[in-house]
Amino acid sequence: MTQFRAAVSVCFGVALAALPAAAARAQDYPSKPVRVVVPFAAGGPNEIVARLVATGLAAALGQPFIVESRPGAGGNIGTDYVAKSAPDGHTLLSAGPGSLVINPLMGPVPYDTGRDFAPVSLMATAPNVLVVHPSVSARSVKELIALAHSRPGELNYASGGAGSTPHLAAALFTAMAGIRIAHVPYKGTGPAVTDLLGGQVQMAVLGIPTVLPHIKAGKLRALAVTARRRSSQLPDVPTVDEAGVSGYEVSPWYGLLAPAATPREIVARLSAEVMKILRGAELRGKLAAQGAESAGGTPEEFAAYLRAEAARWAPVVRASGAKAD
Repeated sequence: MTQFRAAVSVCFGVALAALPAAAARAQDYPSKPVRVVVPFAAGGPNEIVARLVATGLAAALGQPFIVESRPGAGGNIGTDYVAKSAPDGHTLLSAGPGSLVINPLMGPVPYDTGRDFAPVSLMATAPNVLVVHPSVSARSVKELIALAHSRPGELNYASGGAGSTPHLAAALFTAMAGIRIAHVPYKGTGPAVTDLLGGQVQMAVLGIPTVLPHIKAGKLRALAVTARRRSSQLPDVPTVDEAGVSGYEVSPWYGLLAPAATPREIVARLSAEVMKILRGAELRGKLAAQGAESAGGTPEEFAAYLRAEAARWAPVVRASGAKAD
């Protein structure tokens, strides 16, 4: 019993000694510029959100937070780069469902989302919008469903690539609506929008910032937004759920992560600062201008969110037949 008490006393003493060291480590962080890796080409919504949050983190923590694009392999290259980076909080990942959830469901990837990352915080969600070319007679979701039933397999929809969020959002819509619409994958959202504007494809489910100027110009017709609530950018456009496909909801999201072995104190400090930034009226306004909403949440909440997203998308990926290239 005496030996047991002595062992407990030693362990307790070690734990107490470690507390100041852990606190100091978090307090000294960051000790140099921090890279925030976006695993997609510059100019997309992920980069926009990352830059807004990075600017706030730089002001709060006194070191530059540099956003760096590392595109390739549908986001896998940049995501894997961060997974294998030094776990000291100086290399972070800004990513969404594509590389963290959907790509691993389509085939082997060189990282494991649950094992190789320490979630920091969910940053923002950004709904898509279902749009059609003006040549399509449908002016509502119900009319589009009726049109698809009358012309099975004749209509088609564009996406930025097989397995992309726009692809799977549209695939989920067609499955829940009980219709057949052919998928036309493109190598990126830009070419997909070009052909949609030209009428080579009839419809798509794309990010609001991407197509908002074309909706306002009358070059595309918005039928519904994919989120649970209407968008402040398109207040007169119903949600897909409101428009008749009950229970439908898809909101692409963007989260901040660190390599898995990053000290918990650093992850916790980053998460706390991100949540402060996201609560600010200025940032919320800037996100709203992009058709996005601030999110936030603890590392544990973000980890649970990632698990829930994997469970939600798994049957959609299976039904779509999407495979990694």
